[in-house]
Amino acid sequence: METTLVLGASVKPNRYSNKAMFMLKEKGYNLLAVGNREGSAYDIDITKEMPTSGVDTITMYLGATNQIPYYDSIIALKPRRIIFNPGSENIELTELAHQNGIETEEACTLVLLSTGVY
Repeated sequence: METTLVLGASVKPNRYSNKAMFMLKEKGYNLLAVGNREGSAYDIDITKEMPTSGVDTITMYLGATNQIPYYDSIIALKPRRIIFNPGSENIELTELAHQNGIETEEACTLVLLSTGVY
């Protein structure tokens, strides 16, 4: 399975990023998680540091303004795609991604996983 980075990960079970981490793990995906606070959920370490390689998909759970500090790291990571979950849509990052050959999708990771089209 390809590796997915949950950007905006949370240890709080009521957060959609946390629900996505649970479902991705249940479906057998390799996971990395970056959040504002370090911690752990479902035996997945949540760090504050972006990985530097090995990510196929970034599933975004940050609002557009909070994404700005990550732009350079996201582009350098060269993921195949970025999924902008509801509330995380970002025209600026979408255009930047496309300029760098990164696919983007405005969708809900939970729905994609539930319907088998992730």
